[in-house]
Amino acid sequence: MRVATALVAVIVGVCAGGGVVQAQEWRPVEGGLKTRWAAEVSPESVLREYPRPTMSRQNWLNLNGLWQWAEAPADGDAPAEFAGTILVPFPIESALSGVGRSVEHLWYRRSFVVPREWREGRVLLHFGAVDWHARVWVNGTFVGEHVGGYDGFSFDITDALAGGDEQTVTVSVWDPTDGHWQPRGKQVREPHGIWYTPTTGIWQTVWVEPVPSAYVRRLHVTPDFDTRTVRVRAEADSARGHTVRAKVSIGSRAVAEATGAPGEDLTLDLASDFRAWSPDRPRLYDLVVELLDGERVVDRVASYCGVRKVEVRPDAEGVERIHLNGEPIFVFGPLDQGFWPDGLYTAPTDTALMYDLIVTKRLGFNAVRKHVKVEPERWYWMCDVLGLLVLQDMPSGDAYVGPGRGEIARTPESAAQFERELRALVEGRAHHPSVVCWVPFNEGWGQYDTVRIANWVKELDPTRLVICASGWNDYPAGDLIDWHAYPGPASPRPGGGRAAFLGEYGGLGLPLAGHTWQEEKNWGYRSYTDRDALTEAYLALADDLRLLIGDPGLSGAIYTQTTDVEVEVNGLMTYDREVIKMDEAKLLGAHLRLHAPPPRVREVAQTSRDGAVEWAYTFERPAEGWERPGFDDSSWRRGPGGFGREGTPGAVVRTAWHTGEVWIRREFILPRILLQDPRLLVHHDEDAEVYINGALAAELTGYTTGYVVRRMSDAARESLISGPVTIAVHCRQTTGGQYVDVGIVDVVEGGGVKGGVRGGNAEFAERNAEGAEGDRR
Repeated sequence: MRVATALVAVIVGVCAGGGVVQAQEWRPVEGGLKTRWAAEVSPESVLREYPRPTMSRQNWLNLNGLWQWAEAPADGDAPAEFAGTILVPFPIESALSGVGRSVEHLWYRRSFVVPREWREGRVLLHFGAVDWHARVWVNGTFVGEHVGGYDGFSFDITDALAGGDEQTVTVSVWDPTDGHWQPRGKQVREPHGIWYTPTTGIWQTVWVEPVPSAYVRRLHVTPDFDTRTVRVRAEADSARGHTVRAKVSIGSRAVAEATGAPGEDLTLDLASDFRAWSPDRPRLYDLVVELLDGERVVDRVASYCGVRKVEVRPDAEGVERIHLNGEPIFVFGPLDQGFWPDGLYTAPTDTALMYDLIVTKRLGFNAVRKHVKVEPERWYWMCDVLGLLVLQDMPSGDAYVGPGRGEIARTPESAAQFERELRALVEGRAHHPSVVCWVPFNEGWGQYDTVRIANWVKELDPTRLVICASGWNDYPAGDLIDWHAYPGPASPRPGGGRAAFLGEYGGLGLPLAGHTWQEEKNWGYRSYTDRDALTEAYLALADDLRLLIGDPGLSGAIYTQTTDVEVEVNGLMTYDREVIKMDEAKLLGAHLRLHAPPPRVREVAQTSRDGAVEWAYTFERPAEGWERPGFDDSSWRRGPGGFGREGTPGAVVRTAWHTGEVWIRREFILPRILLQDPRLLVHHDEDAEVYINGALAAELTGYTTGYVVRRMSDAARESLISGPVTIAVHCRQTTGGQYVDVGIVDVVEGGGVKGGVRGGNAEFAERNAEGAEGDRR
């Protein structure tokens, strides 16, 4: 059996014993939005797959199913009565839990049967994740506690087992959500806007596993692309005098083998059959690790590994870009929040969990940003198998600080817990070749000691990229400079050893009746009324994105978002996953073009982004004809662009503008050159009209958060002949920031990065283009 692609084929033990709640006592909460997979959920079938594909054993017992529950102080004694039933592992707030309400203090209880043959060794109790502070008893004996909502934990319960077969496990949980400083991501007690329903209690698989007295406790697998090797270190318990043997294979063909002591790095040479992992070809090796007592195998675990290298370095043109396996790559994917209308943090089924990733891949993306949430281990395995690059956020918590306002001050207790959970994230998901970047902070949410934290994460894992903070408050640390721009796109300039990255953009919204969390008051960063208009707006953003790859050298971008989430309707899919909102074939084509050689964007009339350009300006409404060449602007003031208010995102303010409107004009000399595709380079906040030689070039609505390229009218293009050219702009401001600056660029095809930047997804996309066209919803 190929472990890397068939890890689900393990024995599933489902034991029933006295005290187990019966299936007919459960039903999902009625009403509300649900996915198609909700109909497949039952106490007998809930998430039966082995939960840890990175270190699997054949014998185990799944404890998902019906448990008893009660609401009582979590730090007290267990309640005398457990009156309710709950379907584990769905959070209590979810419809699929069968409860559907929030509690802060929660108790669980269920019985299970331990086979008698398991008593010859040790018995481990595993929890995939419990949010947030859990304490656990077995048969009334306290076996341990865990603080942290996103990382797995285990207890050796051998000494707590009762003399008979039937055992009882009891769990208490305290989860204050946003009433405390713990990492919580988007969870709040009163959901609104971009903040969603909380997840309390057990939300990933619970299982029991027998192991021998000496057993492999943990694997550390580190691939090395440059040396064509993989290092394997097996930590083992009670293994003095034992030997570890690691074997790498592809199917039935052996590739490499090494032996050594527990805790020792074993180096396996893959040069005889080296296969690099990439989104185009997500090649995985099978890995088996055995613990030996002499010649006897006392424990065996199955795993897998993939070999790839991710780094930032200059490309052939000297632009610092992300490289995968030595080649430039454009990292492109959606923001994936991992919420479900029926299960909240927990997908209804394993098939549902994979569906989002399959659609992501089918649409031509090669990456996904897992946003302020950590998924079950199987989700990352799916990314490994499908070939999706993962940028992994640390779930945020504590207080937040706004754009440009630096950092918060955490208490020592808050900082210690954040760093404990961050370390658990890095170490717990480091096995997966799909994970290529860690993101400790997002948009100032709980951001503190940014440089130290970024450097510390890089020390923990030097094999991956680090974004010190995605959006808002950047510091000189990490591998990527990350901006957010809605709708955008926009790009920072790469430099100082860091590549340019657009961590969030887009947010184009479309509510579809019958597929929304609520009937009214849904929202997106930009709203549209039909699928055609939404598709057109999306493709325009993709066109702008392509220009930024060429200049200033954007290395990746993340579109908001995979699905609608509660009242947010800016997903590629509806929240119930029933409708893909845009034309799949058109999106696939646009995404593939992003990986073609980008055009060169050459400056024709510079903006004031990189150096002051003088304009004539006035805050008073000018006379008619103000936009035309030859207009007498001698009474206007003179000053350098851009014009605006300090603190406006992406602005380079050189002349203050605080009134409701501003009119600016300037003249430049256009040399005798052939323009291929002249466009505007503009940053506006808010609405603006731009004229070239008196012809209306563009009417710009809303605002940008950085400099963007916009198409100009045919009349304006035709007016661009060598000699004097007049640019005139009128901009209005109503609320928030304000800024305006305009220049002209020429888009030249075939003049971009030599060889382009690899998308790492073309082969998959081409194979699936026909299927995408025929399977649209």
